[in-house]
Amino acid sequence: MDKNMAAFALGLLLFGLAGVGHSCLDPASAYRFVGAVCRLTYPAAVVLNEKTTEVIKAAFQHAKYPDIEGEKSMSFIGKLKYGLLNLEIHNLSIGKSEFELRENVGIGIDISNVSAVFKGTIKYSYGSALFTVGHSIDFEIESKIDLVINSKLYCGKGKVAADTSDCCLTFHKLKLLLQGDREPGWIKRIFTDIITFTMRLVVKGQICKEINKVADILAEFIQETAEEFLSDGDIRVDIGVTSAPVITSNYIESYHKGLVTYNGSTSVVNASVFNPDQLSEDRSLHFWISDDTLNPLMTAAYDDGRFIRNISGEDLRFLFQKELSAARPELLNKWLSSEEPLLKTWSASVPHLWTTTQGTSVKAVAAVELSSAKQDTPPVLYFETEVEVVVRASYADKNLILNCTAVHISISKVSTSPDISESLNAYLQEAVEKIGVAKVISYLEPELTALMNEQGLHLFDLINPEVTPQNGYVLIQMDFGFPHHLLVEFLRKTLD
Repeated sequence: MDKNMAAFALGLLLFGLAGVGHSCLDPASAYRFVGAVCRLTYPAAVVLNEKTTEVIKAAFQHAKYPDIEGEKSMSFIGKLKYGLLNLEIHNLSIGKSEFELRENVGIGIDISNVSAVFKGTIKYSYGSALFTVGHSIDFEIESKIDLVINSKLYCGKGKVAADTSDCCLTFHKLKLLLQGDREPGWIKRIFTDIITFTMRLVVKGQICKEINKVADILAEFIQETAEEFLSDGDIRVDIGVTSAPVITSNYIESYHKGLVTYNGSTSVVNASVFNPDQLSEDRSLHFWISDDTLNPLMTAAYDDGRFIRNISGEDLRFLFQKELSAARPELLNKWLSSEEPLLKTWSASVPHLWTTTQGTSVKAVAAVELSSAKQDTPPVLYFETEVEVVVRASYADKNLILNCTAVHISISKVSTSPDISESLNAYLQEAVEKIGVAKVISYLEPELTALMNEQGLHLFDLINPEVTPQNGYVLIQMDFGFPHHLLVEFLRKTLD
């Protein structure tokens, strides 16, 4: 289906750029409302364009072409009525697809040497009111087509839109074969002229008319896919655009709100630190993510009750096998040796996050309660600890890796006595640093990896991803292989 092949080619080059925005501003004005930025460089566009041939083939092979009907008055046979029915595509081959990023304008796409055979049935009748003859003939149309789309990108009604009205099809071949070319000569000559003329008009008109429609479907599909990836449960991230994308000869760059929505409330970004100079052109794909997006995500996770953990059984006993320089107080020894010891921990305050070149710092107050899993058993110990850590993230072998360093730990509100003993304070502080922080990271790494994999990240071929913390934002840079499953899923939804 030519309309799909062109639209998908366009959509692949616009991957991740489409979305609904609260307003459309010029890029410079939009910068301060930006929570996330995507820069797709020319090498990435090349990777995406390489998939176009697959998309063209799949679209053609799954297409359902409309029947074409017409009539023509002819002096020697009367009125000729005809219909081209049950059109199908066979023997499809694609030459090549080329594109060009046109600065401040849009994307030029040139798909050449699309060769296919249309097969179907012609039903026709001719004659007058007194005498009519009807027949049905199988036919084939051999075709070779070039398609050129000069698309312009703009911001319309709060979203990135593509004006593809500059659309041109060139037919290098359109040859009609009737029943293996065995039909009488005069029938072939009549239908050769009528059908080839009709096919040119219908195919060209249909393609250029529906490119925008299919491009919109693709944009919605990509938008929904991206939003699903950035959402979990009641926590969602609005990635609507704040401006039309910027296009240079080397990259396409889009600006997204990155607003976190939870339980009816939405975060705000109105003083972003973004500047285009913060992004390079060294890698295929660059993501800029602001603390204005990351910090509300942390708050939403806290409000959603996600920072709670109970540890018991062998997992708990193994936890306290780690040797510390401070001696373990007898109070804790008795608790560990008791029946069904239970450790409960949760965040007692909203964590606060900020990023510097050293990493992403997180500061929070954690509450810890040591008790028994038995009902109606009073806690053995309760305390709170203020913890500040610096985290550096990386991604390798399809797993998230968190490198965490504690920079501040203090103990307060210990339940055993108003005056906490120095030995207990020393032990708890060392235990939090060397046992507690490491244990939290051991939970976060696999759980966050599993969460991202649930959204399909493991299906992407991410090549040497880099996570670089900066002042007020994080840069994620990588090369990539376009995931075939995304094409399959789009085609399934579009062509069903």
